[in-house]
Amino acid sequence: MQLGENPGLKESVQPDNSLKEWLINYVGEKLNPDNDQVTLEMMIEILAEEFPEFLLAVAEENWIRGYHQALTDAETGRAMAAKENAKNETNNEE
Repeated sequence: MQLGENPGLKESVQPDNSLKEWLINYVGEKLNPDNDQVTLEMMIEILAEEFPEFLLAVAEENWIRGYHQALTDAETGRAMAAKENAKNETNNEE
């Protein structure tokens, strides 16, 4: 797998609840895949065409959460580095 690739997008979606069953049927009727298998990638394609507001809201929320996590991780890293530096300075003074 290369960076930026998600192999899960190519896997068939299983209709294990009523919403998935409806969406699989809808996407299948729209795209009429050769093997009659609907993938997550196909579902995203149809949602992007017909309900872009939904995908945009999900993408924005994902980006915001990722950005927040990155800031939290950076602050934690800084605090750990400062603590380690302080510890090393104390050991060097002895």
